[in-house]
Amino acid sequence: MEEIYVNVEYDKSVHPRSSTNQTGPRSSERRFYRAAVLCLGLLSVFLLVGLISLGVHYHSTAHGAAGELSTIKANMTELLQDSDKELSSLTKDKDQLNSRVSSLTAKLSEMTKDRDRLDSLSKKTCPAGWTQFSWSCYILSNRSDSWTNGSSNCQNKGADLVIINSKEEQEFLSGFTNQSAWIGLTDIAEEGTWKWVDGSPLTFKQWAKNQPDNGSGDIKWGEEDCAHIRSGRKLENNWNDQSCDASHHWICEKKLQQ
Repeated sequence: MEEIYVNVEYDKSVHPRSSTNQTGPRSSERRFYRAAVLCLGLLSVFLLVGLISLGVHYHSTAHGAAGELSTIKANMTELLQDSDKELSSLTKDKDQLNSRVSSLTAKLSEMTKDRDRLDSLSKKTCPAGWTQFSWSCYILSNRSDSWTNGSSNCQNKGADLVIINSKEEQEFLSGFTNQSAWIGLTDIAEEGTWKWVDGSPLTFKQWAKNQPDNGSGDIKWGEEDCAHIRSGRKLENNWNDQSCDASHHWICEKKLQQ
């Protein structure tokens, strides 16, 4: 029995010690947990601060990039507009150049035709009895008659009364005859409006002083509607108007046949 009691007392003495020794590890665990939570909290704060800084940096960078992109876009737009203007100017210059080339090509073609025509004419001569000057043939009638009959005679020869277009031709014709001769100039259709027999208007003029005068209104001269070269006068300014029924020699003209 004593052994039993002794054993009981021993067991009682052991349990209090065992209860007292277990409080140490639990307190250490709590301190460890607190430290871990504190570290995690600090780490969370650091992470949050880092994320905020990163967000601010990203916002600032994005804003700067947007401004730079806007500037680049504006520069590109300006360059494109300048390029469009330059292209438009070049296109206009090209069109003008093409037009100029076409005009010069047409002129070259005409000049080539004129050269060929002149080459052809240079090989031709006037019929017998006709006198050549420049590119025309002339003949002086061997009799006198009215302007109308003289015109008909020229037409029968495949010609017409002479048309004078230049000072050189005027001087040639004035030396071609030493007597008055009809020329192909008249104002029969409309008084005061002188035209050549081919209908062309009078531009080159060689009227004598105070001519044409339509007979100065004197009925004895009648209507002076036809022109002639006066004889025995200087080579210039020797045209006179006279009645178409008056009698003069005449000068026929025809172009060299092409």
